[in-house]
Amino acid sequence: MGHEDFSDAALILMGHGTSLNEESSAPVYQHAEEIRKRNLFARVREGFWKQDPQVSSVLSQETGRPELDARSHRIFITPLFISEGYFSERVIPQALGFRLPNGRLERCQQCEGQELFYCKPVGTHESMTAVLLARAREVVQRFPFPRAPMPKDITLFIAGHGTEQDQNSRVAIERQAELVRSVNLYADVHTVYLDEDPRIPRCFQIAQTKNIVMVPFFISDGLHVREDIPVLLGDPERIVQARLAQGQPTWRNPTEKQGKLVWYSPSVGTEPSITDVIIERVREAARCCPLRG
Repeated sequence: MGHEDFSDAALILMGHGTSLNEESSAPVYQHAEEIRKRNLFARVREGFWKQDPQVSSVLSQETGRPELDARSHRIFITPLFISEGYFSERVIPQALGFRLPNGRLERCQQCEGQELFYCKPVGTHESMTAVLLARAREVVQRFPFPRAPMPKDITLFIAGHGTEQDQNSRVAIERQAELVRSVNLYADVHTVYLDEDPRIPRCFQIAQTKNIVMVPFFISDGLHVREDIPVLLGDPERIVQARLAQGQPTWRNPTEKQGKLVWYSPSVGTEPSITDVIIERVREAARCCPLRG
């Protein structure tokens, strides 16, 4: 964390949120609680775009507190998002009052005498490579069958959402694949997507090894991670739904499909070290947006 003093600052950890699935908000609360335990900030608060508490109302409460010393108070908004896409870099900050002159986001601004910082999303941070590798390593070690294969005998797939409406949505995932390839640990590394090519089921044709490890590059273990991807990997929807209803994992590690053994990890966003990525994003914002002095 260095020697920065954030005792005057509030941190708003922002998630997408949804009213359809409680798991969507879990990582925000998980990491916010861990940051509170570290006593780095005056306050740590959760906010969401699509569920309560709305990030806009949380921010209004922070900027409208007369008991705070506005000359020293700082508010950092850190998006627990995967990519620097249209949604996280334009729609949300603009709705929160951040200026976008000539389409470029001003991440630092003054509001009612207070300093606001809109941090970069956690998913594009360089240390996400270590998070991905940790997820891939842990799932194989936890479920060795009949024994854990060596990485050189595994094809690693990074699963993303993808969208043809915004090419930036896959940039962070493709970048991570490049970085993991450069480590030269696995037999091969590929990206697959829910909503664009190559689609997730293509992993069976792409992999040249018997062993597949798939890591979902998502923030939460929500509907896409717990339901959609297991079905796309070949488990019948009725079985996935039955496991979900019983509170069981929706994928059995490893499962043999189409002649391959498939390990499927939890999402990257629930990995404990994401807490450190969040704090690093705050440090970067404080260094790069010197509003004081």
